[in-house]
Amino acid sequence: MVQLSNATLSQLPEAVKRPGYDRSKLTPGIVHIGLGNFHRAHQSWYLHRLMEAGLAHDWAILGAGVRAPDAAMRERLLAQDCLTTLIELDPKGQSAEVVGSMIGYIPIEEGNGALIEAMARPEIRIVALTVTEGGYFIDPATKGFDASHPDIVYDAANPESPKTAFGAIVAALKIRRENGTGPFTGQCCDNLQGNGAILRQTVVSLARLSDPELAEWIDANCTFPNAMVDCIVPATGPKELELVRSLGIEDNCPVTHENFRQWVIEDNFCAGRPDWDKAGATFSDDVHSFETMKIRILNGGHQVISDVGEILSVKHISECMEHPKIHALYRKVETEEIMPHVHAVPGMTPDAYVDLIEERFSNPMIVDTTRRVAFDGSSRHPGFILPSVRECLAKDMPVEGLALVSAAWARYCTGIREDGTTVEPNDPFWADLQIRALAAKDTPQAWLDNRLIYGDLADEPRFAGPFCTWLSMIHTQGLDAALDAYLG
Repeated sequence: MVQLSNATLSQLPEAVKRPGYDRSKLTPGIVHIGLGNFHRAHQSWYLHRLMEAGLAHDWAILGAGVRAPDAAMRERLLAQDCLTTLIELDPKGQSAEVVGSMIGYIPIEEGNGALIEAMARPEIRIVALTVTEGGYFIDPATKGFDASHPDIVYDAANPESPKTAFGAIVAALKIRRENGTGPFTGQCCDNLQGNGAILRQTVVSLARLSDPELAEWIDANCTFPNAMVDCIVPATGPKELELVRSLGIEDNCPVTHENFRQWVIEDNFCAGRPDWDKAGATFSDDVHSFETMKIRILNGGHQVISDVGEILSVKHISECMEHPKIHALYRKVETEEIMPHVHAVPGMTPDAYVDLIEERFSNPMIVDTTRRVAFDGSSRHPGFILPSVRECLAKDMPVEGLALVSAAWARYCTGIREDGTTVEPNDPFWADLQIRALAAKDTPQAWLDNRLIYGDLADEPRFAGPFCTWLSMIHTQGLDAALDAYLG
């Protein structure tokens, strides 16, 4: 067993690829906040590929975090020199490589002083984030900035020692403006429609609360490119740790992933960028179309099947696709209520993309849990499902399937599966969702009256009607009966 580190790279098993570049000569150009599995299998991998080609050696990544749990990840990664073993899982076989594009992890401390100092350094030209869809302080009703959140109120009052990543970004940009260092690019890598515009909204709006002049400078000088990111990356647990050990490697934070990646980015970088297109990324002025296809069909498809799978105690996404009724639900909702509102993009039609996602979801090698995919429904349903509902209604098309999907989410949030097992809290607003879900057992409209999520859809009989019918049927006859009724 080889303990992963710079010193042991030459000792790794022959079948495992390792960095071919001299990591000691890399210099940082990017600070990335949120070093989860997705970043290390996606953005970090693209940069690693460039480095393997002899490029971008001055764009290495400094990892960062602002939450207390991030400290444990920092400790694990620093112990292995910030190296990560990526294991590609495909029905045709697996392969492994060690990625070395990250060279340090900024200390995590109260007030985020070290993070602010690092982002203020002139060699840092991009600050990137993967902090989950629900992490951008978006008012769920207006989709504008939520200035009332306690963390935002704190950061506005304490701009020199903020709690949030966005407060730290504002503080670092203030130093850069004062020192004449200039702006950096803020790069959102989360699954949000218009993710760059959302990051701009959060950073500029927060800055405006404490320093309006600085806010104007940021808005005028920093760039926030929109991007679409895609790769299915399961959480790491005992199975993944055992898998990397079976390769002869002791890696305390390995990552498994599918044999598919996509990254479509607006070419809008105020301080330069790596040539990610030379590693397979796409620069495009029409990111929105790629985003819509991916968010509606892939992310929406995940929500179509994950809550249903959880209720029926189907643990993994690939097992959902093996379940005849869940698979049929996916196919019918996607083709009849989601796909008709998605436009083709270069090289991909909507129907071909539905087939591609079906194949990817069905990959039995990817042990992606329904619980992981069902997490944070209060962000994911409004972001991934309800836009398709609104498109259907605008075109006077039925929403029976999407209403059933919403009803399944309401049933899931009661906290009990149909086999009687307990669903552990799985949403930042779980307590409130559970109260509403339990009330909706007798009065289904009680769920839709959550205006922060449903807005005027709660009053739309073409959606509320089938929703209430489905939820009543699920509670009185069971989810199986509702699936049978929908599938005909």
